[in-house]
Amino acid sequence: MENPFKKIIQDEELPESIRGKVMDDIALIKLSLDVADLVAVKYPLTVNELLNIKNKRTKK
Repeated sequence: MENPFKKIIQDEELPESIRGKVMDDIALIKLSLDVADLVAVKYPLTVNELLNIKNKRTKK
């Protein structure tokens, strides 16, 4: 089987339209990861801290 990456010419540049699409895809992936981090990690931790503060106040 032939390696397709060996066919790429090093001095050849991609058209701006393809470059823009790739950068948009990367930005979408980063945004998705940030939203997932916010919803799955940071939001529950914040709610947990708020509940702990409320529980500490009611115990006193």
